[in-house]
Amino acid sequence: MDTVLEAGLDADVDADFIALDGVEKIFDVRRKTGFLRRERHQVRAVDGITFRVPRGEMVGYIGPNGAGKSTTIKMLTGILTPSGGRLRVAGIDPARERTRLARRIGVVFGQRTTLWWDLPLIDSYRLMHRMYRIPDRRYAENLDRCVQLLDLGELLDVPVRQLSLGQRMRGDIAAALLHDPEVLYLDEPTIGLDVVSKAKVRAFLRDLNTESGTTVLLTTHDLTDIEQLCKRVMVIDHGRLMYDGPLAGLHEVGASERTLVVDLERELPPLEVESARVVKVEGPRQWLAFPAAASAAPLVAAVAARYPLVDLSVREPDIEAVIAKMYADRGTS
Repeated sequence: MDTVLEAGLDADVDADFIALDGVEKIFDVRRKTGFLRRERHQVRAVDGITFRVPRGEMVGYIGPNGAGKSTTIKMLTGILTPSGGRLRVAGIDPARERTRLARRIGVVFGQRTTLWWDLPLIDSYRLMHRMYRIPDRRYAENLDRCVQLLDLGELLDVPVRQLSLGQRMRGDIAAALLHDPEVLYLDEPTIGLDVVSKAKVRAFLRDLNTESGTTVLLTTHDLTDIEQLCKRVMVIDHGRLMYDGPLAGLHEVGASERTLVVDLERELPPLEVESARVVKVEGPRQWLAFPAAASAAPLVAAVAARYPLVDLSVREPDIEAVIAKMYADRGTS
């Protein structure tokens, strides 16, 4: 009977591996209003958010700067305590059992490194080996895998302060994974990376999620990260959850558009292609807008078949513009 009950509890935790119910975070802020006078007011950074993330899912958590993304992550890690609501990660209350939870999560906070600034990269990893009490064999295997897949071999003996932003980001991702966390929180993991490095990081994260079943919550402004890694996306703005569903649905709600930038051999009148419209022309370069939910392949094929091309590229919609459109539509409904 006890075994059956425990199995049922485990299944519940797996289904609601990350669970937020009406979570709020309110900050008291003092603002100077005159000579020796300050006025106190409250800022609601997170405003009644509720969502579930099953074990093993990779979810995009996106929104403009100041929307409440980082505040949410900090509450999920136990750095901040919610002002209201209920929050659990793997059945653990992060604020009350932060040390216990720390062994089960990995975190990469964008511009804030977890590496030791003046030490070579490998020394940071050795320190984490001891801090997390990772078995030697497991540490060696995880380190070798991260070094190989994230291309860190030539960087291990370089002090962290001498690394570029992109190099340090790869170093931080490896550091967050050495202890095999069940949950990985990533804040802008491809910031500062070139195209090749971005592809490596995305492939690494995809394999990690598939092979290890690691639950990933990804915050980013690069929608290509979301498209290539996540089947589900959540949008937060002004502390409220605006959308929770597939990326295609977000584009439909926000009526967003991608842009095909076409470089022609010579100047031509605005191109005429079905399902796209020219929004800008500068000499031989033209910008064509088309629905973000649509595939770019038919449009590229149509342009290539009818016009003399030199080069072309696809630009993703700006997430702030998508959210602004969502707000505008709600305001007029």
